[in-house]
Amino acid sequence: MPRIISGLSGSIPLQAPKGNQTRPTSDKTKEALFSMLSPRMPARGFLDLFSGSGQIGLEAASRGCSQVFLIEKSPVCINIIRSNIEKTRLSDHVTLLPGDVKKRLRKLLSEALVFDIIFLDPPYDKALALFDEIASDLSSLLHPDGLIILEHNAADDSPSFVINLKRSRRCQYGTAMLSFYQLNESD
Repeated sequence: MPRIISGLSGSIPLQAPKGNQTRPTSDKTKEALFSMLSPRMPARGFLDLFSGSGQIGLEAASRGCSQVFLIEKSPVCINIIRSNIEKTRLSDHVTLLPGDVKKRLRKLLSEALVFDIIFLDPPYDKALALFDEIASDLSSLLHPDGLIILEHNAADDSPSFVINLKRSRRCQYGTAMLSFYQLNESD
């Protein structure tokens, strides 16, 4: 069962969808991720795509991010995220955007929002293709010093470059790989 690790809502257990439709990020991977992100926290804006239970964005809000957006299209997951937001008492800092990621990204672009950290954890079998498909929108939403983190299957090699995004780091945790991207400085 996922939980909030640290911050305002530390140790609060979270609901997660039953079955194998989703694959919650393991506590080990989440702890490592936020350990790496600690110099950047609290971020001014945090975007969590394919949110599932909402645990990554809620962890960011618990650690002080004042503006966290969660995008999820599954009705079951949306209900679970709403419950988890209520349970963690982080509703002042978290905005749930139900619906398709591509449509929601275009809406965020139209509002001229910018994020320090963008995390995406799509279904592993579609992760690299989806990342490639939405990379242009993601780079437009990313602060110049920002970071995009893609969680994907460790067996799949993430590209070194995607449009104007350069992979700066990869870290493997079991079958999960975190690939970190930043805007390419030469662009």
